[in-house]
Amino acid sequence: MFAVIKTGGKQYRVAADETLTVEKTAGEVGDIIEFAEVLMVGEGADAKIGAPFVEGAMVTAEVVEHGRARKVIAFKKRRRQNSKRMRGHRQHQTLVRISEILTDGKKPSKKAAAKTDAPAKPAKAEAPKAEAKTEQSEAPATLFKAPKGKADDLTAIKGIGPKAAEQLGEQGITTFAQIAKLTDKDIAKIDEVMPFSAAQIEDWREQAKALAK
Repeated sequence: MFAVIKTGGKQYRVAADETLTVEKTAGEVGDIIEFAEVLMVGEGADAKIGAPFVEGAMVTAEVVEHGRARKVIAFKKRRRQNSKRMRGHRQHQTLVRISEILTDGKKPSKKAAAKTDAPAKPAKAEAPKAEAKTEQSEAPATLFKAPKGKADDLTAIKGIGPKAAEQLGEQGITTFAQIAKLTDKDIAKIDEVMPFSAAQIEDWREQAKALAK
Protein backbone atom coordinates (compact mmCIF):
# COMPACT_ATOMS: atom_id res chain seq x y z
CA MET A 1 0.00 0.00 0.00
CA PHE A 2 1.21 3.51 -0.73
CA ALA A 3 0.10 7.03 0.12
CA VAL A 4 0.56 10.54 -1.20
CA ILE A 5 1.46 13.07 1.48
CA LYS A 6 1.96 16.82 1.47
CA THR A 7 4.77 18.50 3.43
CA GLY A 8 6.80 21.63 2.88
CA GLY A 9 4.46 22.67 0.06
CA LYS A 10 5.33 19.55 -1.98
CA GLN A 11 3.68 16.19 -2.59
CA TYR A 12 5.41 12.82 -2.20
CA ARG A 13 4.40 9.23 -3.01
CA VAL A 14 5.52 7.04 -0.09
CA ALA A 15 5.43 3.41 1.00
CA ALA A 16 6.48 1.65 4.20
CA ASP A 17 10.25 1.27 4.81
CA GLU A 18 11.13 3.74 2.03
CA THR A 19 13.55 6.60 2.71
CA LEU A 20 12.55 10.06 1.61
CA THR A 21 14.20 13.49 1.58
CA VAL A 22 11.80 16.30 2.49
CA GLU A 23 12.03 19.96 3.51
CA LYS A 24 13.52 20.35 7.00
CA THR A 25 11.13 19.21 9.72
CA ALA A 26 11.19 19.49 13.50
CA GLY A 27 12.52 16.53 15.46
CA GLU A 28 15.78 14.94 16.52
CA VAL A 29 17.41 11.96 14.84
CA GLY A 30 15.50 8.82 15.87
CA ASP A 31 12.25 10.67 16.65
CA ILE A 32 8.94 9.53 15.15
CA ILE A 33 7.17 12.31 13.27
CA GLU A 34 3.68 12.37 11.77
CA PHE A 35 2.42 13.55 8.38
CA ALA A 36 -1.29 14.26 8.80
CA GLU A 37 -1.86 15.80 5.35
CA VAL A 38 -2.54 12.63 3.35
CA LEU A 39 -3.95 13.32 -0.10
CA MET A 40 -4.40 9.70 -1.18
CA VAL A 41 -3.99 6.25 0.34
CA GLY A 42 -4.38 2.68 -0.96
CA GLU A 43 -4.06 1.02 -4.34
CA GLY A 44 -6.35 0.25 -7.27
CA ALA A 45 -10.05 0.06 -6.52
CA ASP A 46 -9.39 0.40 -2.77
CA ALA A 47 -7.65 3.77 -3.12
CA LYS A 48 -9.12 6.67 -1.19
CA ILE A 49 -8.70 10.21 -2.48
CA GLY A 50 -9.06 13.10 -0.05
CA ALA A 51 -10.93 16.37 -0.47
CA PRO A 52 -8.32 17.63 0.02
CA PHE A 53 -7.10 15.18 2.73
CA VAL A 54 -8.17 11.63 3.56
CA GLU A 55 -10.05 11.67 6.86
CA GLY A 56 -8.48 9.47 9.55
CA ALA A 57 -5.32 8.78 7.51
CA MET A 58 -1.80 9.48 8.72
CA VAL A 59 1.76 8.54 7.81
CA THR A 60 4.50 8.18 10.41
CA ALA A 61 8.24 8.30 9.76
CA GLU A 62 11.51 8.13 11.65
CA VAL A 63 14.00 10.99 11.36
CA VAL A 64 17.24 9.56 9.94
CA GLU A 65 19.33 12.72 9.59
CA HIS A 66 19.25 16.45 8.95
CA GLY A 67 21.38 17.90 6.17
CA ARG A 68 21.63 20.40 3.35
CA ALA A 69 21.19 20.05 -0.39
CA ARG A 70 23.85 20.86 -2.98
CA LYS A 71 24.59 24.54 -3.45
CA VAL A 72 22.51 26.32 -6.06
CA ILE A 73 24.17 29.30 -7.76
CA ALA A 74 22.14 32.35 -8.82
CA PHE A 75 24.00 34.66 -11.21
CA LYS A 76 22.75 38.03 -12.41
CA LYS A 77 24.48 40.32 -14.90
CA ARG A 78 23.43 43.67 -16.34
CA ARG A 79 24.56 44.24 -19.88
CA ARG A 80 26.79 47.23 -20.57
CA GLN A 81 26.62 48.35 -16.92
CA ASN A 82 29.65 46.45 -15.63
CA SER A 83 27.49 44.88 -12.96
CA LYS A 84 27.22 41.24 -11.94
CA ARG A 85 26.16 39.41 -8.82
CA MET A 86 26.43 35.79 -7.75
CA ARG A 87 24.79 34.17 -4.75
CA GLY A 88 24.82 30.61 -3.43
CA HIS A 89 22.11 28.80 -1.47
CA ARG A 90 21.96 25.37 0.21
CA GLN A 91 18.47 24.26 1.22
CA HIS A 92 18.01 22.53 4.60
CA GLN A 93 16.57 19.01 4.27
CA THR A 94 15.58 16.05 6.43
CA LEU A 95 15.99 12.39 5.51
CA VAL A 96 13.16 10.23 6.93
CA ARG A 97 12.25 6.56 6.78
CA ILE A 98 8.53 5.82 6.39
CA SER A 99 7.33 3.65 9.28
CA GLU A 100 3.59 3.17 8.86
CA ILE A 101 0.67 4.20 6.68
CA LEU A 102 -2.42 4.38 8.88
CA THR A 103 -6.10 4.69 7.97
CA ASP A 104 -9.49 4.89 9.73
CA GLY A 105 -8.03 6.85 12.66
CA LYS A 106 -5.62 4.10 13.79
CA LYS A 107 -2.86 5.09 16.19
CA PRO A 108 0.84 4.59 15.33
CA SER A 109 2.46 1.62 17.07
CA LYS A 110 5.80 3.38 17.55
CA LYS A 111 4.37 6.48 19.20
CA ALA A 112 4.08 4.79 22.62
CA ALA A 113 7.74 3.73 22.48
CA ALA A 114 8.75 7.34 21.91
CA LYS A 115 6.77 8.44 24.99
CA THR A 116 8.55 5.98 27.32
CA ASP A 117 11.70 8.09 26.96
CA ALA A 118 9.93 11.13 28.42
CA PRO A 119 10.41 10.32 32.19
CA ALA A 120 14.17 10.10 31.72
CA LYS A 121 14.43 13.64 30.31
CA PRO A 122 13.95 15.61 33.58
CA ALA A 123 17.04 13.95 35.11
CA LYS A 124 19.11 15.17 32.16
CA ALA A 125 17.46 18.56 31.94
CA GLU A 126 20.63 20.38 33.06
CA ALA A 127 22.91 18.67 30.53
CA PRO A 128 21.24 20.09 27.41
CA LYS A 129 21.37 23.55 28.99
CA ALA A 130 25.09 23.23 29.49
CA GLU A 131 25.51 22.10 25.90
CA ALA A 132 23.37 25.00 24.71
CA LYS A 133 25.60 27.42 26.60
CA THR A 134 28.74 25.98 25.03
CA GLU A 135 27.17 26.27 21.59
CA GLN A 136 26.23 29.88 22.27
CA SER A 137 29.74 30.65 23.47
CA GLU A 138 31.22 29.13 20.34
CA ALA A 139 28.77 30.87 17.99
CA PRO A 140 30.52 34.28 17.99
CA ALA A 141 33.77 32.68 16.73
CA THR A 142 34.70 34.12 13.33
CA LEU A 143 36.42 32.53 10.35
CA PHE A 144 39.28 35.06 10.45
CA LYS A 145 40.79 37.48 12.92
CA ALA A 146 40.09 41.08 11.95
CA PRO A 147 43.24 43.19 11.69
CA LYS A 148 43.76 46.24 13.86
CA GLY A 149 43.16 49.65 12.39
CA LYS A 150 40.56 51.20 10.15
CA ALA A 151 38.47 48.90 7.98
CA ASP A 152 38.33 49.43 4.23
CA ASP A 153 35.13 50.13 2.32
CA LEU A 154 34.67 46.67 0.81
CA THR A 155 31.81 47.90 -1.37
CA ALA A 156 34.51 49.38 -3.62
CA ILE A 157 34.93 45.81 -4.90
CA LYS A 158 32.39 45.13 -7.65
CA GLY A 159 30.00 42.46 -6.50
CA ILE A 160 30.18 43.34 -2.78
CA GLY A 161 27.18 45.32 -1.63
CA PRO A 162 26.47 46.76 1.84
CA LYS A 163 24.90 43.49 3.04
CA ALA A 164 27.77 41.33 1.77
CA ALA A 165 30.30 43.75 3.31
CA GLU A 166 28.49 43.44 6.65
CA GLN A 167 28.53 39.62 6.45
CA LEU A 168 32.25 39.60 5.63
CA GLY A 169 32.93 41.97 8.52
CA GLU A 170 31.12 39.64 10.91
CA GLN A 171 33.57 36.92 9.87
CA GLY A 172 36.62 39.14 10.46
CA ILE A 173 37.21 40.19 6.83
CA THR A 174 37.51 43.97 6.85
CA THR A 175 40.33 45.04 4.51
CA PHE A 176 41.35 44.77 0.87
CA ALA A 177 44.68 43.26 1.96
CA GLN A 178 42.91 40.36 3.68
CA ILE A 179 40.86 39.52 0.60
CA ALA A 180 43.91 39.86 -1.66
CA LYS A 181 45.84 37.33 0.47
CA LEU A 182 43.08 34.70 0.64
CA THR A 183 44.39 31.24 -0.23
CA ASP A 184 42.43 28.60 -2.13
CA LYS A 185 41.80 26.85 1.22
CA ASP A 186 40.46 30.10 2.69
CA ILE A 187 38.15 30.51 -0.30
CA ALA A 188 36.87 26.93 0.09
CA LYS A 189 36.17 27.60 3.77
CA ILE A 190 34.23 30.78 2.99
CA ASP A 191 32.33 28.98 0.22
CA GLU A 192 31.25 26.30 2.70
CA VAL A 193 30.08 28.62 5.48
CA MET A 194 28.92 31.80 3.75
CA PRO A 195 26.46 32.40 0.87
CA PHE A 196 29.21 33.22 -1.65
CA SER A 197 30.57 30.94 -4.36
CA ALA A 198 34.26 30.17 -4.85
CA ALA A 199 34.25 31.82 -8.30
CA GLN A 200 32.74 34.96 -6.80
CA ILE A 201 35.37 35.15 -4.04
CA GLU A 202 38.20 34.56 -6.52
CA ASP A 203 36.94 37.54 -8.53
CA TRP A 204 36.95 39.66 -5.39
CA ARG A 205 40.50 38.54 -4.62
CA GLU A 206 41.76 39.75 -7.99
CA GLN A 207 40.05 43.13 -7.55
CA ALA A 208 41.37 43.46 -4.01
CA LYS A 209 44.96 42.96 -5.17
CA ALA A 210 44.71 46.18 -7.17
CA LEU A 211 42.91 48.10 -4.43
CA ALA A 212 45.35 46.99 -1.70
CA LYS A 213 48.34 48.62 -3.44
